[in-house]
Amino acid sequence: MDREWGSKPGSGGAASAQTEAMDRRERLRRLALETIDLAKDPYFMRNHLGSYECKLCLTLHNNEGNYLAHTQGKRHQTNLAKRAAREAKETPAQPQPHKRKVSVRRSVKIGRPGYRVTKQYDPETKQRSLLFQIEYPEIEDNTKPRHRVMSSYEQRVQPFDRGYQYLLFAAEPYEIIAFKVPSTEIDKSTPKFFSHWDPDSKMFTLQVYFKTKPLEANKPQPPPAANGTAAPGAPSRPLPPPPLPPQGLPNPPRAPPPPVPGSLPPPPPPMGNGLRPIPLGGTPMPPPPPPGGSGTMANFTPRPPTIPPQGFPGQLMQGQGFHPPPPPPNMGQ
Repeated sequence: MDREWGSKPGSGGAASAQTEAMDRRERLRRLALETIDLAKDPYFMRNHLGSYECKLCLTLHNNEGNYLAHTQGKRHQTNLAKRAAREAKETPAQPQPHKRKVSVRRSVKIGRPGYRVTKQYDPETKQRSLLFQIEYPEIEDNTKPRHRVMSSYEQRVQPFDRGYQYLLFAAEPYEIIAFKVPSTEIDKSTPKFFSHWDPDSKMFTLQVYFKTKPLEANKPQPPPAANGTAAPGAPSRPLPPPPLPPQGLPNPPRAPPPPVPGSLPPPPPPMGNGLRPIPLGGTPMPPPPPPGGSGTMANFTPRPPTIPPQGFPGQLMQGQGFHPPPPPPNMGQ
């Protein structure tokens, strides 16, 4: 501490009140710089002039140390108390929720219990089951083992697998053991799902039946392949759909009715050029007789039908010639 003027060097003079106040503020500033983070102070603000302000007390400070010394002063602490009282008065008091206190027992674990797992199958219902027998020879008095089913997403020991679930067994002071079983729905009917604790032999028994999947129970057997090369259990190929009727015809043509016994066959349809088709016997049908009466048609002489040449148009066969038919007689004169 600086000595007072007029005292001898080395002699400790009495410090004035102003000197003690300055020394106290300096010690508080150094302590605040070490313990207080200004970035988390809601009332600390730096203005555009480079100085610092206290938004609670509306005071101006030249540096951070001066502001920290202000936060430890009486004025700042009084304003903090006033603001806390005003906020408590404005905020309505809400009832606190009742929290149930659960005491956690901490006991020393002695290891894992012995167990035996038996796989079973019911041929009548086609259900699979598991029989668990857990031995607890050192179980605490007046306690029974407990069991629980846990999904794969609740545990943190193994990766998630939606195809499996876990069956847990617990009893003090033994460690909790778990069995990984398929995630099939458990049949909890009375005769199938049961648990029993034998206090004399200290053995806990649990039987679990799994429900059969409807796809496996009602799935028809696939037909065998023709060549026998299909793998067992492979799905058969679906049959092709039936052909659709043509879209161009609104009404499909109907078949002609069957002939009535004892009646003549129907006449063949007329041809476009006036000629009738040759029957299957090979002999052409005779032309119809001319109409009777007088006139120009009375002298009409029918001609035998001409057989068209065999071959392509414009091509003559060997030894034959093609002649056009003569023009018809002039009927108008």
